[in-house]
Amino acid sequence: MQITDTRTARFNMIEQQIRPWNVLEGDILDALSVVRREDFVPEAHRALAFADMELPIGCGEHMLAPRVEARILQDLHIEPTDSVLEIGTGSGYMAALLGHRAHHVISLEIVPALADAAHHRLREAGVRNVEVRIADGAAPGEGVEGGPFDVIVLSGSVAQIPTALLQQLRVGGRLAAIVGDLPVMRATFVRRNSGKDFTTTQPWDTVAPRLHGFAELPRFHF
Repeated sequence: MQITDTRTARFNMIEQQIRPWNVLEGDILDALSVVRREDFVPEAHRALAFADMELPIGCGEHMLAPRVEARILQDLHIEPTDSVLEIGTGSGYMAALLGHRAHHVISLEIVPALADAAHHRLREAGVRNVEVRIADGAAPGEGVEGGPFDVIVLSGSVAQIPTALLQQLRVGGRLAAIVGDLPVMRATFVRRNSGKDFTTTQPWDTVAPRLHGFAELPRFHF
């Protein structure tokens, strides 16, 4: 893809996919313009880097659609002083966006090959405030030295949010996850108001691939 084509494709992604999804904050749109999504897409799929779709990144995993990543980023209201925990590094693109907004990001990836590839992509992109760790984000306490966190992002879907993750939030901290089962999933945002008080909102619907290791809800059989 030529430079001019890339610029046009990135512009079209922002104007035709992301703005219509009510992502209108200038700082978020600036981040999407600066962080080069194409640098985080496997070579075989780079021509589709700006498409409105989930992209395969190997090991059976996928990048979230750009509009979903952008909307999560906007609705978390990340501050420059925030420390962030991401679960599900994947390609490293969401981690790079988070790093553009926050002070420091710890990103956990359970698949070693993906973690290694994301680490190298982030370094090649000049992102120095993101640390990728090989760890199971569904395991309480594993790989999360450095908490509690201002922001926790689950870059994929889960059946329910583990209580152990909520305990990793600081008071005032926010967690984002896509919760539910196909065909109905909802973007879920949890804010910690005090030690035991949490507020949950589910402002929009979407779907996303499952994160590994998180418990599923029991199925009822008739």
